[in-house]
Amino acid sequence: MSYYERHIFFCLNQRDNGEACCADHHAQEAFDHCKRRVKAEGLAGPGKVRVNKAGCLDRCAGGPVAVVYPEAVWYTYVDTHDIDEIVDSHLKNGQVVERLLTPPHLGR
Repeated sequence: MSYYERHIFFCLNQRDNGEACCADHHAQEAFDHCKRRVKAEGLAGPGKVRVNKAGCLDRCAGGPVAVVYPEAVWYTYVDTHDIDEIVDSHLKNGQVVERLLTPPHLGR
């Protein structure tokens, strides 16, 4: 058994050269919202869910992005309502949110 059942990593990368980056799409706000929701739902902690910050995940064209492990499910989100859906469906109940999946061909 893994120490955490699931990890969700949010790309918070900021680029100073004008290239696309998740930080330009309110990634920090989404991370903070997810962390609060996971805690409020009692999902945080060993054997449950861990919400993590990440640097560049190299999927900038689909940004902002988050990835849930161990399933390796990549999400693109727009706002906190999308984050709520990921928490309620995937992190809480193990159901992938199909409409928020990052297209597999999108990279940097």
